[in-house]
Amino acid sequence: MEQQIQFVTAPDGVNLAVATTGSGPPLLIVPGWISHLEFDWTWPQSHDLFDRLARNHLLVRYDKRGTGLSDRYVSDYSLEAQVGDLEAIIGALDLRRVALLGYSQGGPISIAYTVQHPDNVSHLILYGTYHDGDSMKIREVTDAFMALIRADWGGYGGSAMLEVFIPGAPPAAREVFAEYQRQSADTESAIGTLVAALQYEITPLLPQVTAPTLVLHRRGDKACPFQQGRDLAARIPGARFVPLEGDVHVISLGDTEPLISAIEHFLGGQEGPRARPKVGEGLLTILFTDIEGSTALTQRLGDAKARELLREHERMVREALKAHGGSEVKTMGDGFMASFSSATKALECAVAVQRAFAQHNESAEEPIKVRVGLNAGEPIAEEEDLHGTAVIEAARITAAAAGGEILVANVVRELAKGKNFLFADRGETSLRGFEDPVRLYAVRWRE
Repeated sequence: MEQQIQFVTAPDGVNLAVATTGSGPPLLIVPGWISHLEFDWTWPQSHDLFDRLARNHLLVRYDKRGTGLSDRYVSDYSLEAQVGDLEAIIGALDLRRVALLGYSQGGPISIAYTVQHPDNVSHLILYGTYHDGDSMKIREVTDAFMALIRADWGGYGGSAMLEVFIPGAPPAAREVFAEYQRQSADTESAIGTLVAALQYEITPLLPQVTAPTLVLHRRGDKACPFQQGRDLAARIPGARFVPLEGDVHVISLGDTEPLISAIEHFLGGQEGPRARPKVGEGLLTILFTDIEGSTALTQRLGDAKARELLREHERMVREALKAHGGSEVKTMGDGFMASFSSATKALECAVAVQRAFAQHNESAEEPIKVRVGLNAGEPIAEEEDLHGTAVIEAARITAAAAGGEILVANVVRELAKGKNFLFADRGETSLRGFEDPVRLYAVRWRE
């Protein structure tokens, strides 16, 4: 079995080396500190691991920015940049319902992607990883490690790291490990990646993981404390925790049979999370959200900061949809389209969305003002999307709303009659593309 290497361009222009092997459902390994696709492929222990994992899957591996065959001399090793790289790779390879295996530093990256793209992750596997870089044991000797790496990368610095990653390694392994370090990164990349890894803190994201999750951790791991693995499993809903014996941090070394068996059983014997609900037919209530002034927001804050706010918007809207039985039809970047079989549930969701953003804005440096519009009708369902007059009118109603407002068509008000919602008559409004004006109502949602 041979690997095929190609390059994918990250959002900021960094070229990322990606290797694929095998065929079947996609399994993507998000690597740890440093890696090298070619060197790993020729290392017998790693090659054996990859062969086993690729028997029933399209195995995808990549070198993170600044390492291996990917572009060196990059300056941004942030979690946001790393998640953007992963997103670019999954998009370029057109991977659907991918299983992620986050190893060491790859764990936080995998978790963040899974929370941001819950519909595209079938399974989440975490090995030897962490949720709070500040609590890592290695943090206690960071300065000493950095000094050694800077003074003699691939020499004494490598030997020090070897005792952390592969305790008790024989002398013959030291030169191999030193050469691996020299091939996988230069001094600045090694330091930049390590410093960034210790700054990753994704604890608040753990309860938001909805994908089936397997957490694997060796009891004596010196690079990532065993307690971090236990915490991950305890904080991720429904996660399965498999403690492994040994103290080797490197995923392909030590006793790998229990690790591989657990992964194969998990991927082969457990169904993924529920797929996105199918678009319904018949009478539906259509809900749109839209961030007021999103273009100006991006220009004012810049792409990176604006993207952070958009992710927060996505998280809060999806939580409301899940709580009220809404089906996410699609997202347009700064807004959502969703459908409900019940007008009451749609209104309850709209109110929950506005209350969530109002609470967020109380302490936020940059408030998020969202317009919400609702209409009801019998749209045309086609390829997991909805079309037709009812949908177009719902979008136009949303555009007529102000930030923080919920506007609904009269049909929605009629369907929810007697359900204790308070409506304020906004009169007849001309909507773009419609000859006849539409009577709109604002929903009172503040306590």
